[in-house]
Amino acid sequence: RHARHAQAVVSTQSTGYGVCERQDDAVRVFIDSIQGEWRRLFRSVSPGEVQRAKNMLKTMLLSQCDGTTAVCEDIGRQMLTYGRRIPLAEIDARIEAVTPAMLKRVMGEYVYDRDPVVVGLGSTEGLPDYGLLKNQMSSPLD
Repeated sequence: RHARHAQAVVSTQSTGYGVCERQDDAVRVFIDSIQGEWRRLFRSVSPGEVQRAKNMLKTMLLSQCDGTTAVCEDIGRQMLTYGRRIPLAEIDARIEAVTPAMLKRVMGEYVYDRDPVVVGLGSTEGLPDYGLLKNQMSSPLD
């Protein structure tokens, strides 16, 4: 919806960060868009959306290992994260095990009713009040 404001969104295992343009309300719109999408995922993600996301994730994971350097980085990342190399069949099985109900459970456990960590660098006048951001991360009604 508000993709014109977003420059990049990057997620790691338990964090994410984004960069947005320096426009009047770009920061507020950017954060509202992310939190709104999280609420939508919690309330009404469809099996088709989950399957499409699983397909995209598998495609991205495979396309990242297109050379020896990338494969070595992937091995290192797996060793640091899991303590072992994960076979492709196991990765595929883990991804395929994700369901809309599982996504809702994980969002409820790890995203909602948690204090968000917010950092603003540069011009932060447009950064919404922390209390508002925290309130928007309260568990949505089912």
